[in-house]
Amino acid sequence: MEALLTFSRLIDALTERIGKATTWLVMIVALISAGNASMRYSINWSSNALLEIQWYLFSAIFLLCAGYTLMKNEHVRIDIISGRLSAQSRAWIDIFGFVFFFFPMVYLFVSLGWPFFMMSFSGGEMSSNAGGLIRWPVKILLPVGFALLALQGVSELIKRVAFLRGLIADPTEKEGISAEEQLAAEIAATARGERV
Repeated sequence: MEALLTFSRLIDALTERIGKATTWLVMIVALISAGNASMRYSINWSSNALLEIQWYLFSAIFLLCAGYTLMKNEHVRIDIISGRLSAQSRAWIDIFGFVFFFFPMVYLFVSLGWPFFMMSFSGGEMSSNAGGLIRWPVKILLPVGFALLALQGVSELIKRVAFLRGLIADPTEKEGISAEEQLAAEIAATARGERV
């Protein structure tokens, strides 16, 4: 199990690097968007390539950060029932979900996404918009993003099993309070007339 935990830590380190590097794309998208809008309204010039690169980068942010979001346990969950269960029960639910839902889903996206990319790449697919971009760079994000998500899923599965065996602490336990909880506390304090 120690070898699997080492493998899990390596996956986590890779996911952390990719996630943090990809978050810089948010600033790049914002700058491109602001620049394109400024040019459109100031000198009446716009570019389909600039609009499309924004879509490409948004896709990269979403797909390449999915594993990072999973590692940080920030995906949307419906905890009405599982939130009342013990940590061990939640770990068993996660293991069941990974094996029977998560891995088949990511396999499907990777296996269908690869031919989708290859057809675009081999055919030299271009945007139908005037001045648009080539399509294959955005289409490769689908299989790559889901492959990275699957890799992080392997790490999460290893951590759940290690937790159940008593080798590590609960991997779903968050450090400190979330941004949402902090905001809710500030709103409640403001409503009570306290200074934040």
